[in-house]
Amino acid sequence: MASVFQERKLEGMFAAFDADGDGSLREEDFRALVARWSRLPGVGPGTELRARVESLLMGWWAALLDAGDADGDGAVDLGEVLLLVDRLPAMIADVTATADTIFDAVDADGDGHISSEEHRRLVETWNGQPVDLTGVFELLDANGDGLLSREEFALLWRQFWISDDPAEPGNWLCGRFSV
Repeated sequence: MASVFQERKLEGMFAAFDADGDGSLREEDFRALVARWSRLPGVGPGTELRARVESLLMGWWAALLDAGDADGDGAVDLGEVLLLVDRLPAMIADVTATADTIFDAVDADGDGHISSEEHRRLVETWNGQPVDLTGVFELLDANGDGLLSREEFALLWRQFWISDDPAEPGNWLCGRFSV
């Protein structure tokens, strides 16, 4: 069962995904998320990366329905999302594949690294609005080089979605939340 810490961490993501703010996630919310991601450079309609992002996000929507929509109403609440989170430790390859696609979508200049500005774009795309990220990138950038490599990002991504340890820096990958 997801911990209180994991629930707090994911409340913000849930709210960001819930495009219409009705307290439930539906396919339309994920379609809106795809549309937000399509505004990133390189992820526009008709691109291979757009197809990957859409496939990824809609695939996770299908996984959410499978894991949490017990009543078959086509909607998933936060508690039901946490049912999928409970399964993620056994789905490391799927979580890592998600990280690879997100990395490619966010690495706007294609240099193989995510800068603090590209990280900001990631968080604001997820959230659909500007977000205060003061000091967050510094927590993520363990080696202090000002960049996140694909490997560093994949580790942080796994920590965000799976970790129950408040000390792991990946918990902050998608922005601040109250602990």
